[in-house]
Amino acid sequence: MHVTMWGFDVELDEQLVAVSPDDLWMQLSEYEHGERRTFDIDVDVPDSFTGRVMSAMLAIPYGETRTYGEIAAELDSHPVAVGQACGRNPVPLVVPCHRVVGADSLGGFSAAGGVELKHALLAHEADEDTEQVDLASFD
Repeated sequence: MHVTMWGFDVELDEQLVAVSPDDLWMQLSEYEHGERRTFDIDVDVPDSFTGRVMSAMLAIPYGETRTYGEIAAELDSHPVAVGQACGRNPVPLVVPCHRVVGADSLGGFSAAGGVELKHALLAHEADEDTEQVDLASFD
């Protein structure tokens, strides 16, 4: 499924979510318009390292970030492997790989728009009531 958010096209594998394409689109639209902070969608997480990273990403609350190193430590792995798994995320936005950043950079982002979209997503989630990354430190 192709969705466009903030002018960027994002590809999501809707076969991995337990919701109709119309409901998925509606929830993504609500997220984009600031009306939704969490998705009411069950994700079919693969039984693999990528799936373990996806589960860790699903646990990151709206408006917060984790570093590749923090997730690597949680999974007894390496930050590079976590970054590669983030890049294989088949349902970006729903599984918030944009919330995983480098220790001193935003890191990468495999969806169309790359780091520019990642920055837009993090800025969208920025809220004075949440602990978040200081995006200005990455500019």
